[in-house]
Amino acid sequence: MLLDTASLYFRAYFGVPDSVRAPDGTPVNAVRGLLDFIARLVQDHHPDDLVACWDNDWRPHWRVELIPSYKAHRVAVETETGPDEEETPDTLAPQVPVIMDVLDALGIARVGADGYEADDVIGTLTGRATGPVDIVTGDRDLFQLVDDARGRRVLYPLKGVGTLQVTDEAWLREKYGVDGPGYVDLALLRGDPSDGLPGVPGIGEKTAAKLLDTFGDLAGIMAAVDDRTAKLTPSQRKRLDEARDYVAVAPKVVRVASDVPLPDFDPALPSEPRDPATLEELAAQWGLGGALTRLLSTLQR
Repeated sequence: MLLDTASLYFRAYFGVPDSVRAPDGTPVNAVRGLLDFIARLVQDHHPDDLVACWDNDWRPHWRVELIPSYKAHRVAVETETGPDEEETPDTLAPQVPVIMDVLDALGIARVGADGYEADDVIGTLTGRATGPVDIVTGDRDLFQLVDDARGRRVLYPLKGVGTLQVTDEAWLREKYGVDGPGYVDLALLRGDPSDGLPGVPGIGEKTAAKLLDTFGDLAGIMAAVDDRTAKLTPSQRKRLDEARDYVAVAPKVVRVASDVPLPDFDPALPSEPRDPATLEELAAQWGLGGALTRLLSTLQR
């Protein structure tokens, strides 16, 4: 099981009241909410291995070079030497280091790579896996990794993690008319305002799905632009022709990396905390209470 950790702690932050606080009054709703999420996921799905995948760089420079608008609207502070700072709610940002410390003390693998997003870590680990993989994320971009033959599916939270949309190839085809790899072409044609991806003007989701059904893939669509006998409307042909520069680079931006250099780590789900003393100190300092107790109990089963 691969967790898109930031996606989950953002959901926890907005799903758990900020009245959930540490003894010193600091909000810990994202911390405790994430711990409850992990406990529920382990309880319901019984993974052998679990990795909390991390955004070491939420807006990699190599993606921004290709599409400058990529996540630009979410930048709080631009930096010269490291990752730009992401706009994050004031009471969430201080909780992220606590989440890191708690996961490390628990012994839950937390894996990131400089210059890459958690999506890229997930893409790389999914590619390396020899057995089934469940990817837990609220980011539809990762639908591209769905592969029934290899047992790879996305568990997309609808309400917390107790109600999950199990995304397999049948669901993708019914919803979008594409398989996992085809979702990349659909997404880049449609665009995604939340990621600053412009898409092809005038080509929405339904039109993109129809074009992919007719011409097979992005390459087939662009070949049709040059084929005057192909069944494209004049406006579609014009818009796609004008978007050639974008279409040429967008696949590399939208497609998750599969060759990220990762550190050595143990993905096995721990049955006991790696560092009980530190975990006890963190629990007391941050008032982790029942959320941590529930997770520890679930891990020991």
